[in-house]
Parts: sequence; structure tokens; C-alpha cells
Amino acid sequence: MAPNRNLQRLHEAGVSIWLDTLSRELIEGGEFAALVADYSVTGATSNPTIFAKAITSSDLYDNQLRALVSGSQRDPRELFFSLALDDVRAAAALLRPEYDRSAHADGFISFECTPDLADDTEATIAQATDLWQRLDRPNVMIKVPGTTAGLPAIEELTRRGVNVNITLLFSIERYERVIDAYLRGLTARAEAGAPLDAISSVASFFLSRIDTKVDEQLPEDSPLRGQVALASARVAYQRYLAKFAGAGWERLESLGARRQRPLWASTGTKNPRYSDVLYVSELIGPDVVSTMPEQTLRAFADHGEVRSTLDADPRRAQRALADAQTAGIELESLTTELEREGVQAFCDSYHQLLDCIESKLGAVSAA
Repeated sequence: MAPNRNLQRLHEAGVSIWLDTLSRELIEGGEFAALVADYSVTGATSNPTIFAKAITSSDLYDNQLRALVSGSQRDPRELFFSLALDDVRAAAALLRPEYDRSAHADGFISFECTPDLADDTEATIAQATDLWQRLDRPNVMIKVPGTTAGLPAIEELTRRGVNVNITLLFSIERYERVIDAYLRGLTARAEAGAPLDAISSVASFFLSRIDTKVDEQLPEDSPLRGQVALASARVAYQRYLAKFAGAGWERLESLGARRQRPLWASTGTKNPRYSDVLYVSELIGPDVVSTMPEQTLRAFADHGEVRSTLDADPRRAQRALADAQTAGIELESLTTELEREGVQAFCDSYHQLLDCIESKLGAVSAA
């Protein structure tokens, strides 16, 4: 099969295309490798919701689970790590050629710290460091939520040389603080004489959830419906360009440091009135990542159009956010609410996952 032209052109426009799902079925069935070969996929992400679905709906994990149990391992969290980390290593191996080809700029797979640690800085640092060491792959990123507690964790993990994917970002102000934490971590590492050239990071800005929340507060005929998330992303991109410029950044860059790329997450369109590729086609520009569920990826492959849309009119994006405030949308409180809801949703999925593993323990033990 020839590479899909729409996705190839998207990649050529500077967008790294990452798949927003991971499962053993996808890897062992060959579909993941096919998406890398034919759909210009150069990375992937996972989260507790994704793994809960993968492990719950498949028996491909049962033999490994049976072997782990026979070896006296019965802690559900450790069983989850054993199952999931094998999938992450397998995905990392499939993406390693892209990591090498791109001179370590792409080809990453992300794995998330457990969401119950989202408000615990020290526990996040300890678990992220442990996961990084256990995975032992240069093209892995550890996902850390961009909560208040996550900020010092991002700085410290960067100082330690851990690749970090900062997740659950909704606020432009919080995004700026995430960049600052990354820069402080790089600076501390440079001052200690440690190398910077092997460190990569992305900051994941969640999109469709913003519009879902905002649209609930707007009249049906409001021109702002379906626009606030895009405006937020475009303003965030301008902050990215500004932060990674100037003498301070140039000094770090001369030592091998890489920019922390913006990543567009939650790109699956939730409102059926909107284009099914809205959050991909309207945020195309250089040096960004777009992580897509498989349905969105295939939709863009079918009818996506590639044109420069991310920084065409920055002032228009600023006006849209100002108009939203005028319309009564309190973006600061709304994004705080979205962060809390996101953490809770991942916690719910994580506990569902542990319950699923516990229930499978009985089944595989009896088999």
C-alpha cells in the first residue's frame, strides 16, 4: 500500500502524527506497524482509559497474567505495569527507526504516571523515575499531568534527564508555567554539566473538551461555538514561539537542548455538527504534534486538507478569547474545572482497570 497522501502532506507541513491509542491487539495484529508505514504515524500515546479498554476487551493479556500470578505477583498495580510496559516497549521498538531517522526528534511512545498521584509532587517524581528506568528506552516519554503539583515534578524530571509528556493542559497560563518548568530543568542540568541533547518533551493541550464545556454556556447561534479551543491553541502556539527564543534559549540550544513541542490532544470531534477533522485541519503548522484517535486519523486520510492554519492570524485568536470573556465565559475557572474533571476521569479509568485485573486474576487462576 502506498503512503496516504493527505497524511504525508500533513507530516511534510511540520506536524508529527501520533496515534492516540495503544493495545497488544494493535501491535501483535500488525495494524500499528501498518499505520507507521502507510499513514505517516511517527509516535503514539496511552493513558489509563486506553489501557483499561485494551485489557478489559482482550484475552491477549491472559497468558502473561497467568504467568505473573504463578510467580506470586498479585498486586494489581504491579500487574498492570508488567502488562502495559511490555506493550510500550513493543511500540517503542516499532517506532525506533523513526527516532533514529529523525535524529531523535520523533518516534516516541508515552506512558502515564498513575493518576492518583496527580497532586503529589514527590510521589510523581519517584514513580516517573522508576517507570523511565524500567522501560529503559530512549524513545519513551513519561506522562505527567500539568497540575500545580506537576510543575516542580516536570522541572526535576527534566533535570534528571527523563523525557516528559505534560498532559491535561487546558489553560494558556498553565501552559506557560509548564514551559518555564522545562526550561528551569534544562538550565539546572546544564549547570551540572549534564548533556541536554538526548532530552525531549511535549506539552499536551486538550482541545475538544474545552469546546464541549464552553459551548454549553453559549447561545446556539453564537459564532464562538467550536472556536474557543482553536483560539486557545493558536495563542498557546504564539507563547511557544516567544518562550523558545532569545539569548537564554539560544544558550541552551547551543548545548543541544530541544524545544518542548506543543501537542494537540483530544482531537476527536465530540460535536457531530463540527468537521470530524476540525482539531487537526485548523491547527497545522511547523514543529507541533497532533495526536489522533484512529477514527480521526482515518478521517483525515480520507478527506483532510493541508494548509497553513496555525499562525495565519494570531490577533484573530486573541480577539476570540476576548469575545468569549465578554460573553460571560470565565476561562480561568473553566479550565481549572476541566483539569479536575480530567484527573478524576483518569482516576476512574485507573480504578476500573485495577478492578478488571483483579477479576481476571480469579479467571486465569482457575483456568
